[in-house]
Amino acid sequence: MKKIILAVALTFAMCMMASAKSVVVYFSAEFGATRAVAEQIAKITGSDILEIKPKVAYTKADLNWRDSNSRTTKECHNLATVRPEMADTLDISGYDTVYIGYPIWWGEAPNILYTFVEGADFSGKTVYPFCTSGSSGVGASAKNLAKKAHGEWKSGKLFTRNVSESELKGWK
Repeated sequence: MKKIILAVALTFAMCMMASAKSVVVYFSAEFGATRAVAEQIAKITGSDILEIKPKVAYTKADLNWRDSNSRTTKECHNLATVRPEMADTLDISGYDTVYIGYPIWWGEAPNILYTFVEGADFSGKTVYPFCTSGSSGVGASAKNLAKKAHGEWKSGKLFTRNVSESELKGWK
């Protein structure tokens, strides 16, 4: 009897895992570090992948964090109000698990992430935020994004472009 119950439970768990769908949604800037990590996560998890693209692409000058008049500097200093338009609306309605990736800008997620998060429905979803940076940590970025959405948001994780497959597999 124990074997039958175990077999039924195992079959049920496998069916649930097979029916659960996941997606990696990411925004990547000039250097492509976030794209590289997003693609690795999608491959390892068997997830679909969607890219957040701004309606107006960021130029090299826009991304110059040393310039107080650059587009990204102005956006980050107006985090509460500036929401760059996305080129396309991304539909995450058919997914149970969402991995959200972004570069860290001034210790925060880029404003376009807020555009996406505030416009998407995360109800009933588990969300795993991840970010990339050569020098900054996750900071409060993942928590700040979670405040703008529903769903079960997990702690954010920082990765470098060259993250190993074993480190990604051990995450979550």
